[in-house]
Amino acid sequence: MKVRDQRRAALLESLGELLQESDLDSINIADISRRAGVTRSAFYFYFESKHLAVAALMEQVYDGAMLATERFADPDLSPVERVRGMVTTLFDTVEEHTHLFRAMLDARGQSPAVREMWDSDRQSFVGLVADLVRTERAAGRAPDGPDPDALAAMLLELNDRALERLTLGTLDRDALTEAVVSIWVRSIFATDPATDPATDLETA
Repeated sequence: MKVRDQRRAALLESLGELLQESDLDSINIADISRRAGVTRSAFYFYFESKHLAVAALMEQVYDGAMLATERFADPDLSPVERVRGMVTTLFDTVEEHTHLFRAMLDARGQSPAVREMWDSDRQSFVGLVADLVRTERAAGRAPDGPDPDALAAMLLELNDRALERLTLGTLDRDALTEAVVSIWVRSIFATDPATDPATDLETA
């Protein structure tokens, strides 16, 4: 690894450690740089702000989001199994990195640049989900319904809100999971999750 890459990695590692000890507002650039063993100027060589450094750390969560989308795409599973697999993977990923996701929520609220990045990343998943909806409809596994792109955008907005609730601890995870799964399944497959045989298997 090149020296520059090592410094960048050290800064991100330092920030990740600090976020496990404190909230983003309490952390400053000097704290991050000192723990990483580099100068403040070195920090600004890689990142314009601590908010954008948090966004760089979020790659760990994006990998989980991609895996969740892959599970949703598995046609060998029932609608409930597919959606539940997606939601569970998302929730597991966020709970594994709760300190990071909480910091990202703060960064998104404070930095227009981070907010733009967040929206852009979510938009990249809109196309994936919309294409899956089209595939399900073409295969006869889902009925015709709203415009796939608009539907995907709204369902992903729902996921955003659910992840915020999970991170902030304002709703029980099991209750939140069931609510999100039900909305996704009903919206795409027009199916009642309670009547799907997979429901008993998953919740038994």
